Amino acid sequence: MLIQEDVLLQLNLQLFADEGGEKTEEATAKKIEDSRKEGQVAKSKEISTAATLLAVFLSLKMFMGFLGERMVEVFFAFINEADDYSRGAFNSITVVQILTEAIIYIVITCLPFFIVALVVSFLAQKVQFKWMVTSKPLQPKLSKLNPISGFKRMFSKQALFELLLSIVKIVLIFAVCYSVIKDNLSVLLTLYDIEIIDSLGILFDLVMDLGIKISLIYFVLALADLVFQKLKHKKDLRMTKQEVKDEYKNQEGDPKIKSQQRQRMQQASRRRMMQSIPEADVVITNPTHFAVALKYDNTVNQAPIVTAKGADYLAFKIKDIAKENNVEIVEDKPLARMLYHNVDIGREIPEELYQAVAEILAHIYSSKTKVS
Repeated sequence: MLIQEDVLLQLNLQLFADEGGEKTEEATAKKIEDSRKEGQVAKSKEISTAATLLAVFLSLKMFMGFLGERMVEVFFAFINEADDYSRGAFNSITVVQILTEAIIYIVITCLPFFIVALVVSFLAQKVQFKWMVTSKPLQPKLSKLNPISGFKRMFSKQALFELLLSIVKIVLIFAVCYSVIKDNLSVLLTLYDIEIIDSLGILFDLVMDLGIKISLIYFVLALADLVFQKLKHKKDLRMTKQEVKDEYKNQEGDPKIKSQQRQRMQQASRRRMMQSIPEADVVITNPTHFAVALKYDNTVNQAPIVTAKGADYLAFKIKDIAKENNVEIVEDKPLARMLYHNVDIGREIPEELYQAVAEILAHIYSSKTKVS
């Protein structure tokens, strides 16, 4: 007996833990949107860096000839101007002028590559997540100053993964550099025998190939980091069953409150319906189960409309109000059932009931005429 009670207690505790504490539910759309507003998105910083490096090295590789010619031009222009100034007045002002012109020339030459890097960096960020402007990540948080939280972050899965990724990057980059230098060692040893322009071209080409290979490796590792960040972000956003219930209540409203609101709306609608009975032309009854009030105004509607209807207790109330206000009550069981089940309040009666209702209204109007 005691064993059974212990088992039941453990099961209850387990169910309670699943209900409140353990995050087993996927994040809702609202939770994801709220995290985005807080600046918490799944992104990899490495993707932007890797894509930018790859784009810059590819651009330099494609326009290597143009870039080399421009650099040679600025070099010789610098030498010629310095030589011209040396024959005349060569002072600090002329040196600053020559250097300024050279720097402007170099910046204009390199500007397209800076633009490429900026555009690729922006696109790399936009591809990872939907862009949103928010200042919340910049707001100071006292929780970040907590030494215990900082210590936990140092030994978290995120920190361990970043450490492993850094080690892998260093090892692979070293391996690529060693392989490229080893394969081109014979060429490097002959550089002192050739012209300086040719030597610079060979070195530049070698550096570009090395940069492209390193960038590709870096990009592959960045993709792995992006996958890890998405999985981690998805796991971090998981919710408990209680959180899902609370969010649903906040969005849809507490069922009890909604039920009370519906009840109040029904009561208000019923009061309006009862207030319209004195203006009705006739109340058609079952006579005990149904009562339907009709009103006809040919200047407003093409056919009579149902102003009130009810069953059982509500039907008795409709008849009582009709009697108090001298509204005609006509017993017609089939017509009362048809009107109650097929016509909503405020709607015109269907065409197939025109004849039956017209006969009743005609009789009532004629009776009122005789009385008057």
